[in-house]
Amino acid sequence: MSRLHRMILVLALAGLLAVGLAACGGSAAPAAPAAGAAAAQVDLASLPVNIDVKQAASLLNNPNVVFVDVREQSEYNAGHIPGIKLIPLGTVPDRMSEIPKDKTVVAVCHSGNRSKQATDYLRQNGFTNVHNMLGGMTAWEQGGNPIEK
Repeated sequence: MSRLHRMILVLALAGLLAVGLAACGGSAAPAAPAAGAAAAQVDLASLPVNIDVKQAASLLNNPNVVFVDVREQSEYNAGHIPGIKLIPLGTVPDRMSEIPKDKTVVAVCHSGNRSKQATDYLRQNGFTNVHNMLGGMTAWEQGGNPIEK
């Protein structure tokens, strides 16, 4: 990303944050639009296999990105990323047809171990655009990102 693009992105995010804080009295709600704005600037083709929570959060509202939770149903019910699809790790081989090959996929679990296994498996089976979110839901929550129950 060029220096000019970075500067534009920083200014745009700062403006969105300032407007959001003024409109909402400082609540955390404006974070989603800022993530969507950042997602438009992310070069999906250059994402590394393992991405951190900040990178994942910047992709949350990108229509070209699908998040897949590979935890078990009870873990998902306890709290998950809004809009994420649940495909428990043990069912991935039988449910690969539910994972789009034409979009960027971010695999998520509790700590990053199962999602790494899912990412590796999918990549070994023809998926080239699958990424593991390091730190899993533990890091996601610690980062103050949205949770749905």
